[in-house]
Amino acid sequence: MTRASVAVGPDLLALDREAQDLLFRAARTANTFTDEPVTDAQVAAIHDLVRYGPTALNGQPLRVLLVRSAPARARLLPHVSAGNRAKTAAAPLVAVLAADVDFHHRLPELFPHRPEAKDWLADRAERVAQARFNATLQAGYFLLGVRAAGLAAGPMAGFDAAGVQGEFFPDGRHQVLLLVNIGRPGPDAWHDRLPRLAAGEVIRTL
Repeated sequence: MTRASVAVGPDLLALDREAQDLLFRAARTANTFTDEPVTDAQVAAIHDLVRYGPTALNGQPLRVLLVRSAPARARLLPHVSAGNRAKTAAAPLVAVLAADVDFHHRLPELFPHRPEAKDWLADRAERVAQARFNATLQAGYFLLGVRAAGLAAGPMAGFDAAGVQGEFFPDGRHQVLLLVNIGRPGPDAWHDRLPRLAAGEVIRTL
């Protein structure tokens, strides 16, 4: 078993350098935003791109709630940690990312060559685990989609998930995973870039 020790370079990727930087190298988690609005059309364009990311059984359990209005924001903020509250109040748009734990009802439509797949997930505990895992994958795609739109994303786990869930999804069908502030980065939007692990520290070959 050996660790990978190959040279890397942007010329080995299909995306041009500008696109690589937009999605990864120059993209940052924003902590401040301008007041430029994020439109419904922009969010629809983001979804139209990221919906092609793979999920098991093509189940697509991610659901996105856009918290845009002042009354909706007032309902959300008490459940956000103190360190995240001000930037969440100021962000042009906040997305609540959740997993639909009854996603299996759509499988006859989304996985039509195996219509019986719905019955494979009759057990709720197994279904919840599948929903959360695959919606988390989709959350990663969503963040890249926000970056692809030229916007900055500020994903946050610092909130009371049970509180947000009770406030916005009281029927229990949706389990909240992540909050994401979205907008154009404002002044002093981010801290210095933190270190990243090199390929040789992450990749091994058998």
